Amino acid sequence: MKQSFKIFFWGMLISFLGSLPLGTMNVAATNISVKDGVNAAMIYALGSMIVELIYVRLSLIAMAWINRQQKIFRLFEWLTVFLILALAIGSFIAAVKMSGLGSALPVSTKYPFGLGALLSATNPLHIPFWFGWSTILLNRKILLPCSNNYNWYAAGIGFGTMAGFALFIYGGSYMVQELNANQNMLNWIIGIVLLITAFIQVYKIRSKPAEVVISNASS
Repeated sequence: MKQSFKIFFWGMLISFLGSLPLGTMNVAATNISVKDGVNAAMIYALGSMIVELIYVRLSLIAMAWINRQQKIFRLFEWLTVFLILALAIGSFIAAVKMSGLGSALPVSTKYPFGLGALLSATNPLHIPFWFGWSTILLNRKILLPCSNNYNWYAAGIGFGTMAGFALFIYGGSYMVQELNANQNMLNWIIGIVLLITAFIQVYKIRSKPAEVVISNASS
């Protein structure tokens, strides 16, 4: 049970922190909350979360195959490092530019569940984001390669995603204004954390070979 909670906690923490930087999806949640009410916004968040979990599961299935090819897995470990570095650089650039975010939604909010699912499905970062973090957690033996652990991991991610949306939904416009005012500092913090994570990952890759053996836990 302790291991399950640990996996749940890490999935929740990564997902929650990943929801904080201002973007189309969380600003849309705020706009729907203000315009159509909390219930509509939560339905929107649910649609987004379900699609994200589908992407998480697909990334774990892909990792099960990739890890059976050790050379390919080692390549993906390095690709994970470059992805994290790219995200860190992106955060630093955003901090330097101190750019804000508009509040206009790209599509209608008439069907909030469909809107949440659509915006989540068209988010190009879901798979590389979760592929990268899952690789790190597997290599650190936090996430164990079996269906039960994957289920706890997905549950934590789902909870963290909904908690992140809840901040924007219940905080409304005030939350967006406050985060936008402090977005510069938030971008610096996220960039530094990602940079440290990348260095730790490089150290672990160079200090010992990958030892994770992933069974086919996709069922």
